[in-house]
Amino acid sequence: MKTVVRWLPAAALSLAVAVHAQEIVTLPTRPGVTQSYFLAGVPKNRQAIVVLFPGSGGLIRLRKDNEQIKFSSGNFLVKSRSEFTKRAVVTAVVDAPSDKQSGWGMRDEFRLGEEHFTDLSAVVADLNRRFPDLRLFLVGTSRGSVSAAALAARFGQPLAGAVLTSSMFRPAGRNSREPGPGLSRFDFTTVKVPLLLVHHVSDQCEASPYGDAQRLSDKYPLISVLGGSTPKSDPCEPLSQHGYYGKESETIEEIVNWMLKKPFRDVIK
Repeated sequence: MKTVVRWLPAAALSLAVAVHAQEIVTLPTRPGVTQSYFLAGVPKNRQAIVVLFPGSGGLIRLRKDNEQIKFSSGNFLVKSRSEFTKRAVVTAVVDAPSDKQSGWGMRDEFRLGEEHFTDLSAVVADLNRRFPDLRLFLVGTSRGSVSAAALAARFGQPLAGAVLTSSMFRPAGRNSREPGPGLSRFDFTTVKVPLLLVHHVSDQCEASPYGDAQRLSDKYPLISVLGGSTPKSDPCEPLSQHGYYGKESETIEEIVNWMLKKPFRDVIK
């Protein structure tokens, strides 16, 4: 059963954050629809907020089981969430909304559309209310990059920036479980906030070739990742170069350095 968080006075919210470092937050958004996110970590000396968008259909199935928070944690960003927290970043992981909890989850057209923006507007407002002095970033991986890019364009300056990792620059083909356009028709010039691209040089997923990220690197900073562990999954799954397998910690470190305006490596070997 999910916990519904209602608007509270700022002092009460601050106390709630101090007491409950991890929680499921469920917010009403569209008529009859709720949007949940997992507040995965609130470090003491926090310096920024990150909202994470997993790939595939975006379903992590947040829930409580015997008073323990449960969710699917295989995705690159989800399993690396503590890497953000230990680097002083408040970390929120977004689930699919309540009306996308069955079947595939969020299709590309939904991620690109107005309803997704409405749902995430509630999440961003809630996080800004809890942590009013922190800059907020969106980070997406694989299909989650569709969300991060589209929402960054819609939110504009209220955001501090967006990070697209293993971006789906091309449409998912017929062999995909769920075909979709990805970012193939997306106009990157509509994003008016700082944008960082992160991509593994050896990404073998057909919808996210490294060359497409490299072609955008004259307009946006690009972190190129090399090496890692021997893949243990399909090329479009997280235990491969597509998910920075064996290079997760180093990749997150440089993303956070960019977010916090620190020097960062543009090549991770």
